Amino acid sequence: MALLQISEPGLSAAPHQHRLAVGIDLGTTNSLVATVRSGSAACLPDDDGRTLLPSVVHYGADQTVTVGHAAQKRQNQDPANTVVSVKRFMGRGLTDVADAATPYRFVDEPGMLKLSTAAGIKSPVEVSADILRALRTRAEQSLGGELVGAVITVPAYFDDAQRQATKDAARLAGLNVLRLLNEPTAAAIAYGLDNASEGTYVVYDLGGGTFDVSILELTRGVFEVRATSGDSQLGGDDFDHRLYCWILEAAGLSQLNDKDARLLLTKARQAKEALTEHASTQITAKLSDDSVIDVELTAEIFQQITDHLVQKTVTPVRRALRDARLTADDIKGVVLVGGATRMPHVRRAVAQLFGKPPLTNLDPDKVVALGAAMQANVLAGNKGDDDWLLLDVIPLSLGLETMGGLVEKVIPRNSTIPTARAQEFTTFKDGQTAMAIHVLQGERELVTDCRSLARFELRGIPAMVAGAARIRVTFQVDADGLLSVSAQEQSSGVQASIVVKPSYGLSDDEIGRMLSDSMAHAGDDLEARKLAEARVESESIVNATLAALEQDGDLLNADERQAVDTALAAAQAANAGSNANLIRTAAEALNQASGDFAARRMDRAVSRGLAGHKVSDF
Repeated sequence: MALLQISEPGLSAAPHQHRLAVGIDLGTTNSLVATVRSGSAACLPDDDGRTLLPSVVHYGADQTVTVGHAAQKRQNQDPANTVVSVKRFMGRGLTDVADAATPYRFVDEPGMLKLSTAAGIKSPVEVSADILRALRTRAEQSLGGELVGAVITVPAYFDDAQRQATKDAARLAGLNVLRLLNEPTAAAIAYGLDNASEGTYVVYDLGGGTFDVSILELTRGVFEVRATSGDSQLGGDDFDHRLYCWILEAAGLSQLNDKDARLLLTKARQAKEALTEHASTQITAKLSDDSVIDVELTAEIFQQITDHLVQKTVTPVRRALRDARLTADDIKGVVLVGGATRMPHVRRAVAQLFGKPPLTNLDPDKVVALGAAMQANVLAGNKGDDDWLLLDVIPLSLGLETMGGLVEKVIPRNSTIPTARAQEFTTFKDGQTAMAIHVLQGERELVTDCRSLARFELRGIPAMVAGAARIRVTFQVDADGLLSVSAQEQSSGVQASIVVKPSYGLSDDEIGRMLSDSMAHAGDDLEARKLAEARVESESIVNATLAALEQDGDLLNADERQAVDTALAAAQAANAGSNANLIRTAAEALNQASGDFAARRMDRAVSRGLAGHKVSDF
């Protein structure tokens, strides 16, 4: 049943026109980009056929930026300048990662933390933008056109600051964000549409750096999120780190330099992945002092040392069930998302918790990107066979500070978005003409235990006795989960408002500077692309000419052969240079010089084909 055809303003597609839109899973460990083609969602591969792009960025002293597989090869040799798992730093201050064991040189600046690299100081937003830019380039090259927009997924438990940081990164990468979509919701879309499922499902999403659980009701094309919960600082990286600590204990070591630590973390991740298929694995590593670590890890040991991490996922699951007023018996199926869910003891824990084996028929690494692509296709205005409606929720409560440092919740968690709610407040003192409004996010009762999002003031309140003024504060949360707040005194009509730019986000000036920097290099990027395209075209003509000369060179007399050889040499010389216009000119000259030769070859081919036959035979 067709329920609703959604398109963003100005993106309604003309009949028979398909707009290029993609879904992007910006992951902690790996990232993917997917699109809908011929009615089916698929992840887009790179030139080597790999769909996964490691979320790794290397910054060189010569200002070069390397992303993905090439950067991943550098993380053991140059760990301080190779940024991995940057998603865990998004929207976070230095105090939030104080206990993180990393090789990075953090810079303590107001707002979001930054990293000092050989290429300068980088914020997590800039690092994420480099990853998104690589995915955008892959998509545009694969689809052969410019994107109208992208749906980018975020952990359901990302707060306002982390969502804003993600949106800033996309903007910096030149992407038009159609929607920020919760990762479990994207997975449910992919699973629900692929399997035509109905009922209540749990999406258990354990990725590289975050854990989310969402409960969704799938009914006749409507995807309604009933509840969501999670831990934005729990994921596969934590299993790797626990295993790294076990290796140190088993080898009798206490502390390592950054290079050796990164090497052992890589070995820990590889061992974790090996145990998915085998009962045991050998961990061998040669350290910088030439000492060798050689220990055996069994699946039983791995389960014992990481069982507490698996149990940490159970609490959010139970909280989500409680918020949705459901029990495990009410759940029709559990969809696994994220590479970390491949660990056998994680799957056993999920099966035990819900009393049924989890659903694994979709690739847990790809399912989020596929769902995001389906949503992007709808938002871009591309009509499909089935329309569907998505009802997502806000993960954390939003409220205001009241007297005594208490939090008054205005929008409770798991409220369907977009949403707007208002609440009335009053003055505390006689003659009070201004009110400071402090916006907070979190589930705790005290201001000190919640995250501060914004502060602004409402001035011009008529002087009245305490309690007489009526100030109406309205919270509006858009489909991305981002917040704006307004306040109005009812008798006088004076008002104030703020679009919440979280204290851990980047300022507009910073974003503007970054955009200016990227624009400054846009010309260089365009020229580099023109050069590459010209070389490909020229090489094609050169190779075709060389093959033709070898096969039918006898069709040319000495003068004609000399002219073709001269043009061929000129094209090869131009191709070795870096002038795209010169390359194209030389290639065209070779085309013209070999035009008669090509015609003669065609005549010879036709003559050979007709030899021994009559016209009536054809």
